[in-house]
Amino acid sequence: MKIEKLHITKEKTDINLNFYFFLKLIVKLKATNNQVLQVLETINLFKNDIDELIESFNDIFAKSQNKLALIQEISLRLTKQQDIEIFDFSLRLCQIKDLLLQEAKISETLDLNSLSKLDPLSLECDKISVLKPYKTRVSGALLSLLFFEKINEGNINLLSVDAIGVLKQLSKQVQKLQKQGLESNQIFMLMFSESINQSIISDSGSNYESRILSVLNTSGIKNITKVHDKGDKSTEYDFFFEIDNKTYGIGAKRTLRERYKQFIKTAHTSKIDVSIEITIGWDLNEEKAKTIVQHDTYIFVADEVYNSRKYLKNMDKVYSAKNLNIETLKKIGSGS
Repeated sequence: MKIEKLHITKEKTDINLNFYFFLKLIVKLKATNNQVLQVLETINLFKNDIDELIESFNDIFAKSQNKLALIQEISLRLTKQQDIEIFDFSLRLCQIKDLLLQEAKISETLDLNSLSKLDPLSLECDKISVLKPYKTRVSGALLSLLFFEKINEGNINLLSVDAIGVLKQLSKQVQKLQKQGLESNQIFMLMFSESINQSIISDSGSNYESRILSVLNTSGIKNITKVHDKGDKSTEYDFFFEIDNKTYGIGAKRTLRERYKQFIKTAHTSKIDVSIEITIGWDLNEEKAKTIVQHDTYIFVADEVYNSRKYLKNMDKVYSAKNLNIETLKKIGSGS
């Protein structure tokens, strides 16, 4: 079976490229609500006079050199009526973007409610935390698809009563520009996904460290810092603190991979009293665990992993993360 060659016309590429260009620069522009309204009003007044339109844009942003430079870059693309229509459409969509973004992030709030009931260092908590940013991205993509489906159908009963006028205009523009080859949802989603990514504050790695810090603080451990080992500068302790004049250095890694080998070197150079590695533990096999504990490092793993693996429970220096508290740390320190 012969596959037909894929072909996209230059006209279709150009209209979608212009749309993406306008969306990107409008986001960078960070125009105030009043400036957006002024621009839309100006377009309505001077859409048939490009020179007057551009001059009015310059007046609106004259007080800010950065914004003026961006609006002038946009203006260079306004060479025909279709460009003005796409810019107007892009500007109105960017007004809706933040509403869609907040809607996509509602799932994060629901996840936080679930997380509050779980042990911060449990495997179940980690599963939810790791999936959280992906869930926001998926929610955003589906919301964007649904939004464009609705306004393309002329269904404008999506947001508040005050927003109906904006949605009505967007609906007309979508239907018109679609006939000219604009793929509004696909191109909008490029920009929208970038906004979602920027709004996600921490990735799974730093999130894991934050949860460990929370556990340590709740246990009463203060003055925690992040330092490099004095004897081995290549080794970094994510958490360094003292208890009863004993120094503790903790490395935090959700997965160990080949990093467990660093403990062989560190054991011979470090002058720290207590070395600890905290990890989820699902990739912690018996060989890795033995290598780590044989080189004077204690291990804390997720409770579910600890209880499911007999070899971990049989090792003196391996603990369930549920036992990560000041009492256990003092006990470990007293034997160092």
